[in-house]
Amino acid sequence: MDEIRYTLVANGSSDRALLPILSWALRDKSGVTGIQAEWADLGRLPKPPQTFCDRILNAIELYPCDLLFVHRDAERQDPEKRYEEIGHAIQQAKSQGFGIPAICVVPVQMTEAWLLFDETAIRRAAGNPNGKNPLNIPSLKEIERISHPKDILFEILKKASGLTGRRLKKFNLDQSRIRITELVLDFSPLRQLPAFQKLEKDISTTWDNCVD
Repeated sequence: MDEIRYTLVANGSSDRALLPILSWALRDKSGVTGIQAEWADLGRLPKPPQTFCDRILNAIELYPCDLLFVHRDAERQDPEKRYEEIGHAIQQAKSQGFGIPAICVVPVQMTEAWLLFDETAIRRAAGNPNGKNPLNIPSLKEIERISHPKDILFEILKKASGLTGRRLKKFNLDQSRIRITELVLDFSPLRQLPAFQKLEKDISTTWDNCVD
């Protein structure tokens, strides 16, 4: 296979930040260089789907693909419960005709925890690549134990921007958050995290089954 299309079903628009991470991991595990990635923007629908199963079915109808990634933050829940929740929704969707491979994406805590590792990308995303002020970025060993990683990331982005006063109030944190992963060249440091290890293992297993 020379090209693969995948769609991401996620909690919200900010989780588009996962796309570069998923593309990197998929390219690394499959060897495929031609990757087309889509985020399923279901919130724009007149009647957005309410159940996980319906979100999956709507996603593949509106964003046809070869592979589906289904995301849910663990937050304060046991990650295994999130995997079970996604797995149940996938089984429901299969009973209604869903038939493409699907992979669960469950960052421990929140997606933002996976954005807290590349200082260079963070400074560039904040629009101040040459900034020198200390950002106090948590170590990778701490990332999955941190509560409220979104709040921490936003504070780090504010520091990295070097802005103050009115200019800081106008600083687009949501846009900068998504920009971080677009600027990261190597996501291999995330392999220290059990949740990312599981994601890569699931990608490898799914890919092997697809090409058999």
